[in-house]
Amino acid sequence: MSLIAQIEKIVGSNGLLQGEAVTSRPNQSMGQGSCPAIAIVRPASTEELSAVMKLCHANQQSVVAMGGLTGLVNGTTCSSEHLAISLERMRIIESIDEVAGTMTVQAGVVLETAQNAVKEKGWQLAMDWGARGTAQIGGALATNAGGNSVVRYGMAREQVLGLEAVLADGTVVTSLNEMLKNNTGYDLKQLFIGSEGTLGIITRAVLRLRPACDAVQTAVVAVDDFAHVGQILRHLGSAFEGKLSSFEVMWSSLTDLLTEETGRHQKLFDEHHPYSILIESSGVDQEREAEQFERVLGELLENELASDVIIAQSSQHAAQFWEMRDDIEGLMTALHPIVAFDVSLPIRDMDAYTRAVTARLKEIQPGGRSVVFGHLGDSNIHIAFGPTSDKAAVEEVIYSELAPFNGAISAEHGIGLDKRAYLHHSRSATEIALMKTIKAALDPLNLLNPDKIFL
Repeated sequence: MSLIAQIEKIVGSNGLLQGEAVTSRPNQSMGQGSCPAIAIVRPASTEELSAVMKLCHANQQSVVAMGGLTGLVNGTTCSSEHLAISLERMRIIESIDEVAGTMTVQAGVVLETAQNAVKEKGWQLAMDWGARGTAQIGGALATNAGGNSVVRYGMAREQVLGLEAVLADGTVVTSLNEMLKNNTGYDLKQLFIGSEGTLGIITRAVLRLRPACDAVQTAVVAVDDFAHVGQILRHLGSAFEGKLSSFEVMWSSLTDLLTEETGRHQKLFDEHHPYSILIESSGVDQEREAEQFERVLGELLENELASDVIIAQSSQHAAQFWEMRDDIEGLMTALHPIVAFDVSLPIRDMDAYTRAVTARLKEIQPGGRSVVFGHLGDSNIHIAFGPTSDKAAVEEVIYSELAPFNGAISAEHGIGLDKRAYLHHSRSATEIALMKTIKAALDPLNLLNPDKIFL
């Protein structure tokens, strides 16, 4: 009996996709390409996945785990030699502890579904990004995703208390800890969070919840000197008493493109400013939060750190600010063909770095333009460049210029296929060797998401 036939006996006909059902699915970031995998296996439980992996291990069949396919570094790209594993049928929210503030979910649960489930009970799941309606919890944890609230709540790994994963040989590692404090030996969940499916396939997780903060205040602040950006971040961090939840900076290269040049959005300010900061704070008392928010932003004007301020007067008004910040479609359309980057470095060095990158790119590709924006409050910026047909040349500029600042080539998207050739810019030879040692220990046959992260 063939391997595929044996797998079908485990997962059933509904758990196995072949032929056009496979090729109709994307194979690359941004929904591009056609999946060439042998088949897509869709287990309905950890037990089914374990049995499938035991068969794959016995037959030395490599596999690629898929989540919501919203990653941006081609971390789930398959070849014709791979078997794809999708956890889309594992979408059960198993429990919500309203006292301790935890939820236990299967890995295929969509982020927005999880958010809505706990919101009804007065809690929030502090992971959030634009692809919330498609991204799955398993993929979010496997890539240690970031998002809009990192400045307050941290990356995805900060929201995880316990984890279950299936190893390459089908062994199930269940460590579904529900306690905030647990110092009993190695924290095994950290092996799998951020490993991009190369060490094990995450199947279930215990997530930490936070009290709902529905009194959200939003504003855009105009700044004329980048040195003031860091000062504003520090001031807001203390003045808002730890309630600063978003600190998104848009360089004028982005705002000018999306307003004056493409007309996709209205101008934020009458006068031109080099930087616009999208700020949010969130608490529980709407009247108190609004008064504090207005007072603190007024201090920015009084201290001449900010040149202008627009406070959102409604949730719809706030949504308009976010629509500009999240308009990746508009950016891609305007600069097509475009290459985009997700890097991090100390805030103090961002101005020097972006100026150096912009100057070098202009020199080697005069017909293109650089656009800069990002979370910044958590040291993360995004750089887009286009139109360009020479992706490699742009990548070399972006990543080599990080070295003097000890920056990271990936802030929140992972390595995948796209960044593996540049890993040495951010990790030492010793670190990379240790990563490979861990990979060899857990997956000696290199069956799990092979060729990702390392060359």
